[in-house]
Amino acid sequence: MVKNKALSESAYLSELAIHGIQEKKGNDIVRLDLRNIKSSVSDYFVICHADSSTQVKAIANSIEDEIFKATQQEPWRKEGLEHAEWILLDYIDVVVHIFKTDKREFYGVEDLWGDAEIKYYKSA
Repeated sequence: MVKNKALSESAYLSELAIHGIQEKKGNDIVRLDLRNIKSSVSDYFVICHADSSTQVKAIANSIEDEIFKATQQEPWRKEGLEHAEWILLDYIDVVVHIFKTDKREFYGVEDLWGDAEIKYYKSA
């Protein structure tokens, strides 16, 4: 993936995260653009899910690898690795949520940010 000069740093990070998800066959990939929401804590949320904890962890590792290879950035914070039902990778301007399928339905993160512009991505 070649970095597009017109792409902001946070948009670029979100695209790298999406590529990492696609590499491990994450399901129902969405990117919420939060830049125009005043109460937002970051520019983008990237959300996906997988059917097993093993796949959730594999997706998280793939995202970290893709972003590190391209930018040498580590996540500022990581949560949920122990149980792998909802792993959060926080890159400050981009926050990635990797859910186990039932947890994504339960928490409904997309619904909490209904004002966000949503872009849907195909699984690889």
